[in-house]
Amino acid sequence: MDWESYLTAIGQTLYIVAISIVVSGVLGLVLGVALAVTRRGGLLSSPAVYTVLNVVVNIVRPIPFIIFVTAVSPLTIAVLGTYIGPTAATFALSLSAAFAVSRIVEQNLVAVEPGVLEAARAVGASPVRIILTVLIPEGLGPLILGYTFLFVGIVDMSAQVGLIGGGGLGDYAITYGVQRSNYEVVYITMITIVVLVQLGQFAGNRLARVALRR
Repeated sequence: MDWESYLTAIGQTLYIVAISIVVSGVLGLVLGVALAVTRRGGLLSSPAVYTVLNVVVNIVRPIPFIIFVTAVSPLTIAVLGTYIGPTAATFALSLSAAFAVSRIVEQNLVAVEPGVLEAARAVGASPVRIILTVLIPEGLGPLILGYTFLFVGIVDMSAQVGLIGGGGLGDYAITYGVQRSNYEVVYITMITIVVLVQLGQFAGNRLARVALRR
């Protein structure tokens, strides 16, 4: 067991997950809000805009991540100069996850009580103000739970990028475990990933409970 490489792999995984969840979280939030407010009956109802956004999300979201990474590798190279390594992995992972989180955001914001939005409209609040001060805060608790689900998915995808030299625990398990028939490494890697997921799930649930009590 190469403990130095193991600790390096954990650090790379945490780096990939942290960057990806922030970038995809922001991109997904913007796209999800756009979907929620442009749908029929939304604050900025625009069937044409909603249809375009909806089609794009429906096309990209079902693509298996490992295929998506390969498909966007020319774009990754154009932007970063390489498609190998943790930083390159975060690029593809952030793009893929952003489309997934957009649906999470849309579904949670659409579920916000319409009466709350109407009350804000009645006092003359602009659509942008309603989105920032009413719509997103009202859906904050469910959104945190949704982002917790996103965290679990990103940890899973971060392991998959190991198949294409993306670094992290997936790469470590393949290089030091599978290729050397050292299944102790594979099992330890599995346990590490499970622990990371459980810690993230626990933190997300705690934050969601705090938000829901507001």
